[in-house]
Amino acid sequence: MLTESRSAPAGDPARTAAAPPAARARLDAGVRLGALVVLWAGLLLVAYWWAAGGGVSDLGSWADGLTSSGRLTGLLASVLLLVQVLLMARVPLLEHAVGQDRLARVHRLVGFTSFTLMQAHIGLVTWGYAAGELSATPGELWDLTVTYPGMLLAAAGTGCLVMVVVTSVQAARRRLRYESWHLLHLYGYLGVGLALPHQLWTGQDFLASPARTVFWWGLYAVTAASVLVWRVALPLVRSARYGVRVGSVVPEADGVVSVELTTRRPMPVEAGQWLSFRFLAGAGWTRAHPYSLSAAPGPHGLRITVQVVGDGSAAVRGLRPGTRVLVEGPYGRLSARARTRRRVALIGAGVGVTPLRALAEGLDYAPGEAVLLHRYSGPPLFRREFEVLVAQRGLQVLWLPGHRRAPGSWLGDGVGAASDLAALTWWVPDIADRDVYVCGPQQWADDVRRTTAAAGVPADRFHVESFGW
Repeated sequence: MLTESRSAPAGDPARTAAAPPAARARLDAGVRLGALVVLWAGLLLVAYWWAAGGGVSDLGSWADGLTSSGRLTGLLASVLLLVQVLLMARVPLLEHAVGQDRLARVHRLVGFTSFTLMQAHIGLVTWGYAAGELSATPGELWDLTVTYPGMLLAAAGTGCLVMVVVTSVQAARRRLRYESWHLLHLYGYLGVGLALPHQLWTGQDFLASPARTVFWWGLYAVTAASVLVWRVALPLVRSARYGVRVGSVVPEADGVVSVELTTRRPMPVEAGQWLSFRFLAGAGWTRAHPYSLSAAPGPHGLRITVQVVGDGSAAVRGLRPGTRVLVEGPYGRLSARARTRRRVALIGAGVGVTPLRALAEGLDYAPGEAVLLHRYSGPPLFRREFEVLVAQRGLQVLWLPGHRRAPGSWLGDGVGAASDLAALTWWVPDIADRDVYVCGPQQWADDVRRTTAAAGVPADRFHVESFGW
């Protein structure tokens, strides 16, 4: 619960003197631009090597043209396969600059693109090796698979990637438990590891010059090292250093509990961010579950709030004090790092108000500079704590009760008949001059984005973490 040690009075100069971190904003913008330049440079480089190796001239004949086109799609697919792994490797510089919500969207786009190019590579190369005769292609595919070095591994890797892609389609994801989907998705690492080595062993575009060999082996090494360092080693080191344990489990509402966590020393985490947790309390501990902080981090503790929606979150209710916890993170740009304005608007739906509750406590603002809009269909979470923040910090709170009133609207049916845009600009007339922080289901958050954009909020001041998988 909110305490005096966490919330300074509204007039505390420590809360009101700091300026928005412009230097961090410039650094993040530079990292985003640099990452985009590096990606396109890599794609253009392998395309240049393909052209310099006779790729364009080979297009003059049917069979050679098919094989050459297959080589190009394979090269582009290889780069993008590794890029999609890097996007989810939790590289701190990239994660801080882009944020996991946006990285996940790009990862999904890059993943489907690389998979499509990989299938084109298989089909075009096989068709070309079959002298351009479609009827001979199945037999040629079999011969290539069983006779060429590394091709059986590549076939197994392709099967893993097919499984990952199929289960990533929204219709399939809705039918799977999160725990099952998460386990299946891990096969993507195995798929990439098995699908690509055959190119290093036999592909002419990988072995034609020392520069190409260094480029490809270097790219694989950087990708593998990033995963091992940031997804494996750092979480283990951080968990050991901070000694995170369960302090207590407190019911908040029907199906919602808060977990107070103790740490040996302050963790490098900001209000609004999230971490992945593995509670070492029996079966299922190997699967990480992402939860946002629901209170500003303290010197010796964190708090998360969990809604029971699956096996993992249901087990949280039964955690015992003292249970050890492995942590990965923190992640996300729904924090002071993304802030560019003194005035902020926090908009959340249901349990999505969790990170906004932490922001309302942890952000630096004077009375009247922060407003919270909380849409809920049951009892609102943290009502008493928000009332304390209203009294102590001058937070403005608008309660928006009711279920979503219509498709495309993010408001509840208890707020009247005004349009979303009219209601928002009435409640927050200066919304266009604020940073807007949003958390809730993805479709709901997209509806909020459209309304705030219509109200004049630019894209770089709309900061969102949507939940759902």
